[in-house]
Amino acid sequence: QVQLVESGGGLVQAGGSLRLSCAASGRTLSSYAMGWFRQAPGKEREFVAALSRSGGNTHYTDSVKGRFTISRNNAENTVYLQMNSLTPEDTAVYYCAGRRTYYGGSYYPNPDDYDSWGQGTQVTVSS
Repeated sequence: QVQLVESGGGLVQAGGSLRLSCAASGRTLSSYAMGWFRQAPGKEREFVAALSRSGGNTHYTDSVKGRFTISRNNAENTVYLQMNSLTPEDTAVYYCAGRRTYYGGSYYPNPDDYDSWGQGTQVTVSS
């Protein structure tokens, strides 16, 4: 399996931006569809964004559409989540996940579809 390590979290004021990174080792991410999930205190883990293996297809949860962008750089073996116009409701631990797949165009919003997870990075948005 691929090992995933998130970074880029931190404390930001409402309206600010952060870029999360998910660096992979052990395998090349070019064989993986990727996703970002988040979990706020007392809540279940929820889907944020997904990206197909090809990078051509993306999917976002409604609350982040137009504000967040998922992307990948296979040469750097890294996936990113650019987060703009952050609100306190975005406060959570953010996790990246990978699913090895043969299907270049498929993306996966269900966390049960992923077989590799990072340890998470905390994002805190102050009002």
